[in-house]
Amino acid sequence: MTWIEDPEFAPDRPFGPQTLPYGVLVTGNGPVVAVRVGRHALPLRGIAGELGPRLAELVSGDSLDPLLAAGRERWQELRERLTEVVTADRAPSGANLVRTDWHTLVLPFTVADYVDFFSSRHHVENVSRISRRTVPPVPENWTHMPVGYHGRSGTVYVSGTDVHRPSGQRKAAGDLHPAFGPTRRLDFEVEVGFVCGGEPASRVATDDFAEHVFGVALVNDWSARDIQVWESEPLGPFLGKSFATSVAGWITPLAAFEEARIPLPEPTHVLHHYLVESEPWGLDLRLEVQCNETVLARPRFEHMSWSPAQQLAHLTVNGAPVRPGDLFASGTVSGPERDQRGCLLELTWGGAEPITLQDGEQRTFLQDGDRVTLRGTAPGPGGTVVGLGEVTGTVLAAARR
Repeated sequence: MTWIEDPEFAPDRPFGPQTLPYGVLVTGNGPVVAVRVGRHALPLRGIAGELGPRLAELVSGDSLDPLLAAGRERWQELRERLTEVVTADRAPSGANLVRTDWHTLVLPFTVADYVDFFSSRHHVENVSRISRRTVPPVPENWTHMPVGYHGRSGTVYVSGTDVHRPSGQRKAAGDLHPAFGPTRRLDFEVEVGFVCGGEPASRVATDDFAEHVFGVALVNDWSARDIQVWESEPLGPFLGKSFATSVAGWITPLAAFEEARIPLPEPTHVLHHYLVESEPWGLDLRLEVQCNETVLARPRFEHMSWSPAQQLAHLTVNGAPVRPGDLFASGTVSGPERDQRGCLLELTWGGAEPITLQDGEQRTFLQDGDRVTLRGTAPGPGGTVVGLGEVTGTVLAAARR
């Protein structure tokens, strides 16, 4: 029994008491930190008196920044206290539930740095075959380390933000010179992001992953494939990626995923010591991507070859620090089956095999007006379901100069 009268706030539902993700909602009193309970949210400023001064100061502002900086001990203390509050039979003093679909979500934390990885072997192999590279389908360096690139923190947007079709240079096969204009091959990428916090640190061991990662959020790292291909000779992604990255407005605490932890696939050779895990940090996440009204794929995170703990260890092994607000993403999540491919580049095999939507229209890449939605869940304790906040974005026409 609980004082929260919401049928979606139940252990067999994604946003029951086992999940309790954090976000920032715009209410009549401005932006407030809230915890999600089913279809509702509980603003935490109103119940600050129930939390005690040490916790209240972390969630009484307009962002998660103070909470991210507070560290794991405070994260756990707040989660335990909120679990008591939302599962009690009486509402705490000052409680005021609001509907999540009636209020705007804003980016809940200040993004410090953004790093994107490339950690699905199936994605690597598919992309290599689509591009018909003469080199082996899996580059040698990829088998030894998590490969990634630095993105733009200033273009990380909260779910629901529209995305303008980007412009840039592109050069098709047979063209004498590159053309400039809006991308013709706009794509989504199903990814999982990790929001960092705690004391700044470098050379983070895989065993210390939970000390520096606050929570998990779905990410759509939008990609302009034609711009990306032309500019990635020989360097990595730049304008083809930096125009927009969408992140969920609800950040699910890492502590909610204890039951979802699984071993990674066995590596093909001995790893360097800093990438060895004494305990597994692979995650059993079931993801879904939808375009307009059509579900296109259901990737599984269990197929990833590098764990987020290994990614963080590699990200910091050269002395670069991880700081509160840093965000790193997994890279496209793809599996061995066709309906597990996490982007249109793979789903349409480079545009050669169009897919048909529910309304009968076909797609090779995204068109203006298309709406892309990512969703995800994980197994929770006692057979419950842990939810990941959805990520949505609608494609708009290229902005005019």
